Amino acid sequence: MSVSEMMPAPATGRFIAAVHHFPVRVYFEDTDLSGLVYHANYLRYMERARSDMLRVAGIDQRGNHEDGAGVYAVTDLQIKYRRPARLDDDLMVVSHVTAVRAASCAIHQSVRCGAEELTNASISVAWLTPQGRPQRQPKAWTDIFTRLLQGEDLHP
Repeated sequence: MSVSEMMPAPATGRFIAAVHHFPVRVYFEDTDLSGLVYHANYLRYMERARSDMLRVAGIDQRGNHEDGAGVYAVTDLQIKYRRPARLDDDLMVVSHVTAVRAASCAIHQSVRCGAEELTNASISVAWLTPQGRPQRQPKAWTDIFTRLLQGEDLHP
């Protein structure tokens, strides 16, 4: 057995009911000269959490991209910064679906340190053809998003 096979897989987070929780640790590279997390890095944390939320829910973005079926693209983002995170903080990105439409989905995300909310955002994504035109999401995916929107636990 190789060393790689003995190591744990990267964290993908998990659903608790219909809410996805994704752990993140703040590293030195995430901070600015003041020792606080640089504002754009919260978007990186949220992107990772959304990607893993979809993966855990059974949505294969990579497979659909490689097959030429389409890709998701962020179409709207509203973010609110409340308090800064600092080096070595253990954070949790909490994500839940807030709307599902034929070609798009809305997700609310918050970055927390313990019980304190540091940042929150509302994000809309659209399903696009490889040429960049909106198209209907795969039905199986809208079904998954609808179940999450209704509060269904995908992994009881």
